[in-house]
Amino acid sequence: MADQAIQEQLMGARGDIGGQLQMMWELIKAPLIVPMVRIGVYVCLAMSLMLFIERLYMGIVIVLVKLFWKKPDKRYKWEAVADDIEAGSSNFPFVLVQIPMYNEKEVYKISIGAACNLSWPADRLMIQVLDDSTDPAIKDMVELECQRWASKGINIRYQIRENRVGYKAGALKEGLKRSYVKDCEYVAIFDADFRPEPDFLRRAIPFLMHNSDIALIQARWRFVNADECLMTRMQEMSLDYHFTVEQEVGSATHAFFGFNGTAGVWRIAAINEAGGWKDRTTVEDMDLAVRASLRGWKFLYLGDLQVKSELPSTFKAFRFQQHRWSCGPANLFRKMVMEIIKNKRVRFWKKVYVIYSFFLVRKIVAHMVTFFFYCVVLPLTIIFPEVEVPLWGSVYIPSIITILNSVGTPRSIHLLFYWILFENVMSLHRTKATLIGLLEAGRVNEWVVTEKLGDALKNTANAKDKLPGTAPKVAVRKTRSKLIERMNFLELGFGVFLFICGCRDFMNGKFSYYIYLFLQSLSFFIVGFGYVGTILP
Repeated sequence: MADQAIQEQLMGARGDIGGQLQMMWELIKAPLIVPMVRIGVYVCLAMSLMLFIERLYMGIVIVLVKLFWKKPDKRYKWEAVADDIEAGSSNFPFVLVQIPMYNEKEVYKISIGAACNLSWPADRLMIQVLDDSTDPAIKDMVELECQRWASKGINIRYQIRENRVGYKAGALKEGLKRSYVKDCEYVAIFDADFRPEPDFLRRAIPFLMHNSDIALIQARWRFVNADECLMTRMQEMSLDYHFTVEQEVGSATHAFFGFNGTAGVWRIAAINEAGGWKDRTTVEDMDLAVRASLRGWKFLYLGDLQVKSELPSTFKAFRFQQHRWSCGPANLFRKMVMEIIKNKRVRFWKKVYVIYSFFLVRKIVAHMVTFFFYCVVLPLTIIFPEVEVPLWGSVYIPSIITILNSVGTPRSIHLLFYWILFENVMSLHRTKATLIGLLEAGRVNEWVVTEKLGDALKNTANAKDKLPGTAPKVAVRKTRSKLIERMNFLELGFGVFLFICGCRDFMNGKFSYYIYLFLQSLSFFIVGFGYVGTILP
């Protein structure tokens, strides 16, 4: 009897605690939580409208560009550099090619070979391999490859530093200080996985030679491993929009866009006038581009000039890359916004374009609205049915934005639905990185070099042609074979949250958002368990 009385007292106490918690929840729900969620809806709707107007504007401009704008060689003066037997190579300017590297075991031969095969007079071309590798064996291999090409009469220099201060920016800056660079007028930059075609310089350099106000020629990236898995197809869709629309619109309307860090040719005088390479953010390429633009220099994007490259094929590598690409621009915006506002050398509307369109909408709002609206606020309206989201904000505008985003990769239109879900998952990391950049917190200067695998997959498939002792791609891809090592707990947590919201909506049957919520939670679970890089397209 005594035990029963004690149990009844405990149950009563628990009931009292539960009742008190329920009462506290009801007390703060109506006056505090619901208004906060409602404010979140209003803010997200405002950001959605900003993104919608931006996408619509760029969609209209790109149609006008394709229909009515003249081709780059018609808008600007362009004449091929003539091969003159009598004059020899004197018609050709001195060009420097820089290839920054860091432990690039899989791709160093590809990039060096592509640079050495560029169609340009050997006595007017200097190739500079900037090797920041920390692995002595890889450094030896890269140096031997440079010596091999040098023995064939190629002007190639192998450069190393005592430290990695400034990372890529530091290496490029150090390379321009070499005495043998003083005669070079232009510098072409290729990351270690980029493979320019032999005629790259002959197509790009004439724009710089005959147009003294152009500082940068940017080529388009093409991806050799886009069909490797579903994750690489999703990356291709996002980057194709960037090149097909964003770069093209910026080039055609304001002669400005962010340098992509590779597959471009700079006028060295413009680099020097802009203050040279700086390592204050992880987007040294964008930093230089903005500073050069503020000094009146123009940029030209050539969509027909394409360079093969490689996409990250592991989620870990892709996530680190996206952190750098999201954190860096936000941090650069924080550092440069007042400098842009105060600048007197560029037109008012160009400053509006750079601050509002280039930075605020594309680099900040686009990430935040995707995550907060579709992965946080919208699911919360299931828990708080008092908060309503208009249909135009939850369905119509997102659908139009998605369709506009898909124009860059028509061949992947059937993957559009998967792309939406994947982009929503990645918006979690992009938003986190953007906030770190804006607040200049924690990992703001984190730089992890993107892992490159080169032709490892091809070599695995063609084992007969594989040299003994080389590691197949499968071995590289299995570095996180244990389940606990490949799990991403942040994604798993959001997957559980969305699944719970989906179940609640399914049971209540009010909004019918549960279809989206279940599919989105499944996407978070797939990424959370580390399987996104293994799903075939």
